[in-house]
Amino acid sequence: MVYFDAASAVPLHPVARQALAAALDEGWADPARPHREGRRARLLLDAARESAAAEVGCRPDELVFTGSGTRAVHTGMAGALAGRRRAGDHLIVSAVEHSCVLFAAEKHAAGGGRVERVPVGRTGAVAADGFAAALRGDTALACLQSANHETGTVQPVAEAAEACRAAGVPLLVDAAQSLGWGPVPGPWSLLTASAHKWGGPPGVGLLAVRKGTRFAPPGPSDERESGRAPGFENIPAIVAAAASLRAVRAAADAEAARLRELTARIRSRVPSLVPDTEVVGDPEQRLPHLVTFSCLYVDGETVLHALDRAGFSVSSGSSCTSSTLTPSHVLVAMGVLSEGNVRVSLPPGTPAEEVERFLDVLPGVVAGVRGELGAPATATEGTASAAGAARVAAEGPLVVDALGKRCPLPVIELAKVFAAVPVGGRVAVLADDEAARHDIPAWCEMRGQEYVGEEAAERGVAYVVRRVS
Repeated sequence: MVYFDAASAVPLHPVARQALAAALDEGWADPARPHREGRRARLLLDAARESAAAEVGCRPDELVFTGSGTRAVHTGMAGALAGRRRAGDHLIVSAVEHSCVLFAAEKHAAGGGRVERVPVGRTGAVAADGFAAALRGDTALACLQSANHETGTVQPVAEAAEACRAAGVPLLVDAAQSLGWGPVPGPWSLLTASAHKWGGPPGVGLLAVRKGTRFAPPGPSDERESGRAPGFENIPAIVAAAASLRAVRAAADAEAARLRELTARIRSRVPSLVPDTEVVGDPEQRLPHLVTFSCLYVDGETVLHALDRAGFSVSSGSSCTSSTLTPSHVLVAMGVLSEGNVRVSLPPGTPAEEVERFLDVLPGVVAGVRGELGAPATATEGTASAAGAARVAAEGPLVVDALGKRCPLPVIELAKVFAAVPVGGRVAVLADDEAARHDIPAWCEMRGQEYVGEEAAERGVAYVVRRVS
C-alpha cells in the first residue's frame, strides 16, 4: 500500500519514536512534585516546551500542550472570546476554516454571539482587504487558518494579522497543516497545531497565546499548563512531539522543494489523463505536499475504495461519501466541483516512482467508476442532432427527473440528454439531492454553459441550464 493521506496524519517520525521510548522511561512521574523523579519529568517537559516554542516563534511561557489540535482550537477560541467579552461578541472566521473552528463558531452563535464568515475566491483564499474590512469595533476575535486542509491553499495570514493588530483584535491561526513546513508569519495573537500532522504522536496539541492577549480559560482549571489545559501532562508524547517537530523543520526546505515538484506533476497531468477533471486550489500559493482534484460523473467514496483496492490510500472532501449527505463546505465556498473529489497529500520521503504509479492507475480507476454509474462519454455532449434539436424546439425545454437520485447521478442525467439541447435551449434538472445545488453550476462552469438558476417545483428543485455552445 502507498499512503497518500498525510494531510490527515503522518506516520510516526523515527525521531518521535526514539524520543517517545526514552521519555517513557524517564518522564512518567508527576512534574508538579519536588522529588527526584518529578524534577526529572519537569526537566523533560520544560525542554520540550522550549523546543516547540522556538519552532512556533513564541516564548516558552506562551505555549501550552493540549490533548489534541481540536482541543487547542476550542480552548483558544473560548478563552479569547471570554477574555474580550467587554469588547463585543462579534466573531470572524473564513468560510473554509476546519470544522473544529466552525463548530466552535456555531456554539458561540447559539449562545447569542454574532459570527461573520468571510468568503473566499475560486482558489480558496480570502482577500486580505476583505478580511480586514470585516473587522469592527465590537469584534472580539478573528480566526484564519494558515493553509487549507482540503486544497492546500495558503492564506494571507501576515496581512490579516497586521490588520487585526491595527484594529486591536486578536487573530487565532489554525496552523495544523502548515507548522511542520515553517513558522507562521505576522503578529498573530493565538496559534494552534496538532502533532500527528508532522509525524508526532496523536493526542498532542499546541496552543500559543502571546503576551498581551486577553484570555480567560474556559471551564474549571488547575495549576498545570497555566490553567489552560488542566490535567496530568502526557510527557512522553509531548517530548516526542517536540523532538519530531524540530526534526521535520530541519529538513523542511529541501523536502518541500522535492514534494512541490511531485504535486506539480500531478496538477499538470491529471487533467490530460482523466477527462472532465478540475484541479482545485491555488497553483502557486499552496502547501508543497497537497493537491486536490474533482472528477465529473463519479462519487468520491467509490473512487477512494477503488484506489484503495489498487494500493493507494487517499482521502476526499467530496459530498458523495457515506459519512455526510452534504457537500464539502470548503469546495462549496470556493464554487468548484465537489463530486468525485480526491485529495492527495504526500508524506515526507515519498518517492517519485509512487507518484508515477498513481498517475498510471488513476485513469483506469475513474473510467471504471464512470462505467459502473453509466456516465456518458464526452463525445455525447457534442452538437445536437438535427432531429433532436427539432424535437426540443417543438416540445419545449427538456426536463430531467433526477428526484431520489444522489450525487453524481443528477449531473450524469443532465449530461446524457445535453446533446439533444440546441444552442439557446434550456434543460431543467429536477433533483432533491443537496449536492446538485452546487455541482450543476460547477458542471456549467466546466463545460462552458450557462447556469440560469433555480426554479420552484412540486417536488425538489428545478436547476435550469441554458446551452450557449
